[in-house]
Amino acid sequence: MNMQYPNHVAIILDGNRRWAKKRNLPTLLGHKEGLKNIQNLVPYIINKGVKYLSVFAFSTENFKRSAEEVNYLMDLFVNWFNKEMKKIHKENIKIIFSGRRENLREDVKQAMDKITSETAHNTKGIFNVCLNYGGQQEIVDATKKIIKDYEKGLIKIADLNENTMYKYMYNELPPIDFLIRTSGEERISNFMMYELSYAELYFTPVLFPDFNEVEFEKAITEYNKRNRRFGGNDKNETKSN
Repeated sequence: MNMQYPNHVAIILDGNRRWAKKRNLPTLLGHKEGLKNIQNLVPYIINKGVKYLSVFAFSTENFKRSAEEVNYLMDLFVNWFNKEMKKIHKENIKIIFSGRRENLREDVKQAMDKITSETAHNTKGIFNVCLNYGGQQEIVDATKKIIKDYEKGLIKIADLNENTMYKYMYNELPPIDFLIRTSGEERISNFMMYELSYAELYFTPVLFPDFNEVEFEKAITEYNKRNRRFGGNDKNETKSN
């Protein structure tokens, strides 16, 4: 089969804590392994021809977890952005972030700004890290931006359509073609809800630290079996009179 790779892939990185528990390790170490895994996956996926890769790294709801876990994650993010992401930078991949910046520690925001600036002119692909992110919140924030522009006379009600909304999201990214969720859960959990409208969904029981290049190719094989009709006819059907 001649594999076709999606333009925009999204991954919900689920199962880090369960991965650690299965090995009788402290659960926090699962997050460290998860970040180590994404370091390897990002260049692989982009080099396969995927132009946009979005990952759900930390949701707005994750702040409900213990202070110890949240602080550990924030420390991991700072180290990841300042040091480990240089490998992704060397691959000519642009790094951007989606989500609300409030509630994030200052050192996290500084590290985000630094890696965003350093990779701003990279051209091979875009790696979108969703941090303190919620899909409903993104739609609310986009709506607020539209209202402000309307009040300033920058946009008319007649100008609003499905495509206009993308311009007001955290980043103007194309629709997601393929969503992968690891760990066996079968829901989208408030992740990029608008962008996922016509995406193909793939759920795997593999825990994210074990979701390697081989598992990604299994997902792509399944994607290539899908028939994306977008509400129209089956591509193998002929029109009937």
